Amino acid sequence: MERPIHVTLLTDARYVHRKPGDWYVENIFLEDDLLTAALQRRGITVARTFWDDPQYDWTQTQFALFRTTWDYFDRFPEFEAWLVETEAKTQFMNPLELVRWNMDKHYLNDLSMLGIRIPPTVFVEPGETVTLRECMARMGWTECVIKPAIGGAGRHTYRISKENCSGHEAIFQGLVRQEAMLVQEFLHNVPAKGEITLMVVNGKYTHAVLKRAKEGDFRVQDDFGGKVHPYEPTAGEIAFAESVVRTCSPLPIYARVDMVWDNQGQLCVSELEMIEPELWMRNFPPSAEIFAAAIVRHLQP
Repeated sequence: MERPIHVTLLTDARYVHRKPGDWYVENIFLEDDLLTAALQRRGITVARTFWDDPQYDWTQTQFALFRTTWDYFDRFPEFEAWLVETEAKTQFMNPLELVRWNMDKHYLNDLSMLGIRIPPTVFVEPGETVTLRECMARMGWTECVIKPAIGGAGRHTYRISKENCSGHEAIFQGLVRQEAMLVQEFLHNVPAKGEITLMVVNGKYTHAVLKRAKEGDFRVQDDFGGKVHPYEPTAGEIAFAESVVRTCSPLPIYARVDMVWDNQGQLCVSELEMIEPELWMRNFPPSAEIFAAAIVRHLQP
């Protein structure tokens, strides 16, 4: 008798248990419940735990599916050590080589080398001696955004202008001593038009949302008051998102392509998320069935 296929959904310790009345955690459970039900209807056994659970036996699950491991960038050395230890015990979805590549925003440079438009970006490596003012002058920018190469949820993301540049210099230099940083041209279309997010499963578009920052901010994350709105992408936007995902090898089972318009009005990739993207299945429940079907195809080639 064949062993039933077992998949474990990965979260972090903050989201293991429901917290009634906490809309943020309830949304996480709604997404995982939709996917769990869709997988179970296809005969897959599903469990759920936090990635660094010391009591969990990773040899008893065939596949670990990254979902809401939203503390990995704050605990990166621990997460990296856990990946090394756990890869010998189970398989990861998305595959580990994609996870490793996607953890570091230097992947944006790789996409650019393949002809994919990204926001104008300077990559500042650890220990490099350059000031924010020098970066901006070199590129001819009046405003920029800085963010870590490994990060998420707006961690150490700042809008820099000529007026506040000196006030952020110490923060920037402190960060560069420890980690790589991205310095990107500030895109005025982000607060004006928002960021469109397209979900792509097995290389095909499924659904989309529009993320808008709150008035007076540029960060679209809900951590900073950003809101999510329904969005119907154009055929060109869908083709662009799918072309971005097709540059990846192997093809990811699931991905989220975040896109914005640059200061010339051209569509570009702000982020390609393949580790633990929020997929907004709750906005389009049929996508859980599409996602589950893609997982099953991957598990039973």
